[in-house]
Amino acid sequence: MPNGPIVDFSGTVRLFPLPNLVLFPHVGQPLHIFEPRYRQLMADAVDDDRLIGIALLRPGWEEDYHKKPPIHDTVCVGRIINEEKLSDGRYNLILQGVCRGRIREEIKTGKMYRTARVDLMPDQPIASNHTERELRRELGQSVSPFFSANPSAAEQFQQLLEAKLPLGAMTDIFSFALPLEVEQRQQLLEEACVDTRIRLLLSMLDKKTPPVLPTPRQRKFPPEFSAN
Repeated sequence: MPNGPIVDFSGTVRLFPLPNLVLFPHVGQPLHIFEPRYRQLMADAVDDDRLIGIALLRPGWEEDYHKKPPIHDTVCVGRIINEEKLSDGRYNLILQGVCRGRIREEIKTGKMYRTARVDLMPDQPIASNHTERELRRELGQSVSPFFSANPSAAEQFQQLLEAKLPLGAMTDIFSFALPLEVEQRQQLLEEACVDTRIRLLLSMLDKKTPPVLPTPRQRKFPPEFSAN
């Protein structure tokens, strides 16, 4: 299945380091590929397992971007679920996050892009049903104010809650969607224990102020037409 778990994993992942994106499992991300090394990566991935590891560059990457700048050890292994190769060799694609992974070591392949041996990091579920119910309630209460200023987002948030997704998946989606710093997102990606990950997200949200609904004076009139 295109969106299913990783099976028959080879143990190696092609790496796509980025300075400002942390991908999470259960999240789809559109990407545009234009650098020659990543065009090569795309061509190889499409012909093979369709997996790409999104890695966050560490601070100071600017000085060494075109070589081998340092990256965080925990990556999100994503699967290409849709791609378009343009006439000039560039690609548009949608990458679906599938699983966390921890880089064991980078390996030489003779390719322009980087490749690493990676250990997959499946979620460590919450042991207690009581704890899971309490954390689900706390997560809903803490996240809700961050969507309330946007009716469309609030509706999607409510649908997520009612869908009874596994808490690990729900936390990953919120970690991607909420207004967090990129390094905070990386911290959440690095935590495979669902219980710890939720508590970490809750502590981050506790220090942030949710957006507020615009007052009548701030609202535009007449309202803008919908693009739809």
